[in-house]
Amino acid sequence: MIWVTAIACLAVGVIIGVVFSSRLNSSASRVQELENQIRDIKDNHLTYRDNVSDHFSMTADLVQHMTESYREVYQHLASGAQDLCSNEVASKLLPAGSDAVFDSNEEPEAAGGLNPPKDYAAKQDPSQKGALSEEFGISKSISNSEEEASNQPKH
Repeated sequence: MIWVTAIACLAVGVIIGVVFSSRLNSSASRVQELENQIRDIKDNHLTYRDNVSDHFSMTADLVQHMTESYREVYQHLASGAQDLCSNEVASKLLPAGSDAVFDSNEEPEAAGGLNPPKDYAAKQDPSQKGALSEEFGISKSISNSEEEASNQPKH
């Protein structure tokens, strides 16, 4: 009877060992599968970054080409206006050799006649006190309560 119990316990132990072993092997294969997924995702991400970089590089090249083409068209129009139009029309355009339209470093005020907003109110008269003056808006008359306070002796 003891031998039967011992063999039964051994059989149960072997079965439990096989179950745990298969679970451990499946979790190891799951880890390997997840590592492969991570590696694939990293590869996809690097490919995506390279594609984005290539896209913006190509976009920069195309914009540069477009700017050069626009400059050539403008120069053609300006030289044609100087040759074919009256001085009044030609003077509105820049000389054909000038790239001032593209390389404008002037202040917006000089270029377009626009003034930035002012953070103060303009004076009507030069002798008028400005809004930032210490005396602006203060009347020169002293009230009765201020006179009484100034006449009382200080302790």
